[in-house]
Amino acid sequence: MRLIASRDAREGSVRLHQDADLYAALIDGNEEVSFEPRPGRRVYVHVVRGEAQVNGERLFAGDAMKLSGGDNKVRIEKGRDAEVLLFDLA
Repeated sequence: MRLIASRDAREGSVRLHQDADLYAALIDGNEEVSFEPRPGRRVYVHVVRGEAQVNGERLFAGDAMKLSGGDNKVRIEKGRDAEVLLFDLA
């Protein structure tokens, strides 16, 4: 997973004028990505192309999942040519 946009332009990302981080990942086969946001944050995951399993739920191109509240840890796995965007939001 690579940070592509952030409020502080860290890690070479594009600067956003919002309290948000945007990550991108390419997932295929046995690859797996995990993300644990800071407490109080919300997470939005969007599958741009392909398909992947997000926290046990199969998502296809165009599908999305919003996680908020208590345990909003994210696990993305079992991708099939998947391109996934993950938004870490205030």
